[in-house]
Amino acid sequence: MADKLNLQGKVAIVTGAANGIGRAVAERYGAEGATVIASDVDSEGVETVAKGINDAGGNAIAITTDVSRKDDVNRLFDQTLKRFTTVDILVNSAGLTDTERHFLDGDEEWWDRIHAVNLKGSFLCGLRAARHMARNGHGVIIHVSSGGATRAHRGNAAYDATKGGIEALTRAMAVDLAPYGVRVNGLIPGSIDSKGMSPATKSERGQAIPMGRVGEPAEMSGAAVFLASDDAAYVTGQLIAVDGGILAAMRSPQVDIFPPSRFPKIDG
Repeated sequence: MADKLNLQGKVAIVTGAANGIGRAVAERYGAEGATVIASDVDSEGVETVAKGINDAGGNAIAITTDVSRKDDVNRLFDQTLKRFTTVDILVNSAGLTDTERHFLDGDEEWWDRIHAVNLKGSFLCGLRAARHMARNGHGVIIHVSSGGATRAHRGNAAYDATKGGIEALTRAMAVDLAPYGVRVNGLIPGSIDSKGMSPATKSERGQAIPMGRVGEPAEMSGAAVFLASDDAAYVTGQLIAVDGGILAAMRSPQVDIFPPSRFPKIDG
């Protein structure tokens, strides 16, 4: 029996591919036989990822892209289609995470910057991919959300709002695109290790997770392969948590960056 999880012959764009979850997904897709277009605003980082995939026997190119800019997104898809003629898979993993600010200290620039990358970027890439896929009669789009879409992180109102929007967008796109043979799903990562996470933070967060530890970026990639594969042919409009069980528990693992001693002072 053929391995339905194999992505041989597929062309996949992965945004946010320079590090973290996006990098892990790009590398796994390359190992599974997909041609990978690794995209990120970090030119050096994404070139490194593409080179690593090629050195491991895969096929990848790097395209520097700011997903908040329509011209950049169009260039990403134009270059991909010119070289490979199609796009079978899009993974929207690009997003800002350095977003902490108490709501009372918020301003329009903070709100707009985060929404431009996290939500508008997913829309721009998703729209361009969807139009191509709908004409072809098949395709897969995967958005990366967060537990913050349903359970707020203190000091992250703008970020959490974008992730709630991404989950709503996932469902809406799935319904609109299903008649065209295009599936749209989302991944909800839990607390995932990153290069900026200190050992103390990993330990503190891990204690609140039922499985007792934070996740690794590579642990997201298996779910991303499944959703892109033929084994998920009847799966659309779904958001799959890869979180060690935290959304099933009563509390979210987080370092409280705004304890009461740091609450903004309100004059008057």
